Amino acid sequence: MQRGFEVVTKYQNQNLNLPYRTTEHAAGYDFEAAEDFVLPSIWKTNFLKVLWALHHQKTISEEDLKKGSQDLKPYLVPTGIKAYMQDSEYLLVANRSSSPLKRNLILPNGVGIIDADYYNNAANEGEIFFQLINMGLRDVTIKKGERIGQGIFMPYLKADGTDERATKRTGGFGSSGK
Repeated sequence: MQRGFEVVTKYQNQNLNLPYRTTEHAAGYDFEAAEDFVLPSIWKTNFLKVLWALHHQKTISEEDLKKGSQDLKPYLVPTGIKAYMQDSEYLLVANRSSSPLKRNLILPNGVGIIDADYYNNAANEGEIFFQLINMGLRDVTIKKGERIGQGIFMPYLKADGTDERATKRTGGFGSSGK
């Protein structure tokens, strides 16, 4: 087995589809949502109050500024899927081209990186989530089975020498950094 996808234990009996390519020459594998999920609009949060105050050069309390920034956090939409691959590969996750246009949904950093050691590590089975922000005016309901993003297997190169800071992964999402 070189690379592929499996359903995580939590969703084993939920009739999920493994990621798939929709055309013969597609690079990306489409991922579907594992369950219904509501993505709130950023415009319904304290973010709008902070934006208005900044635009009108009004004083903003530290608490409101902090809350406004937190309102822009992405939500983690579960896929119920994990990916296995070679040690010299990663899975690049990205928007589907239609997501920003049709639904106003974006990955906040544009892409995500799923490392090979995310799969079945000591503290996490390796479920892949898509971080999404809803830039639209209304909340968006993502239905189970709806395509939410795509993944592309990619090789990578290492620099000469060794990196003494590299350790064995022991956790899940976001565990390799602070």
